[in-house]
Amino acid sequence: MRRIIASVYSTLDGFIDNPHLWSLQHNSEDAMAYAFAMTTGCDALLLGRVTYEGMAQAWPNMGGNPYADHVNAMTKYVVASRPVDTGAWNPTVAIPGDDLAAQVAELKEKDGEDILIWGSGRLTDDLARHGLLDEYRVWIYPVLKGEGEPLFRPASATPIEPAGSTAFDSGVVVLTYRPVSG
Repeated sequence: MRRIIASVYSTLDGFIDNPHLWSLQHNSEDAMAYAFAMTTGCDALLLGRVTYEGMAQAWPNMGGNPYADHVNAMTKYVVASRPVDTGAWNPTVAIPGDDLAAQVAELKEKDGEDILIWGSGRLTDDLARHGLLDEYRVWIYPVLKGEGEPLFRPASATPIEPAGSTAFDSGVVVLTYRPVSG
């Protein structure tokens, strides 16, 4: 069965918004190799509508390197409660928000590699609540922002267990956790 892995960038004080403003200067060769291996180990992206729409503005214009080419070739599944332009970043399939659990459970059963989520929000909360999220990989950046969108919300509450950690030369650390079922 395919796993669903949520990968999210966070400041040390737990904020996730606008990572392009605070994360890029902390990218190191070893961190980028880890990101490349994680991403190429997946053949699909599962995204909420807001994340998808933001990514769809930039990613189709990127390419010419193995990482961006792989991301652009992956099937994107966008969960949306209202219409979304799936043609903005091909190939993309819409999953109606009210059918999330059933369609994602079916997607996990299909042959293929793991499924990657970028970000943390209602999508990851809903998947964890339905027992469909397999792993959180939280990239902790050596940045204190002081305010912003929090990494987790009250609806995120779920038991988790540690599954590993990886430290990079830049001071970034990836903390891996798995939801505990039952």
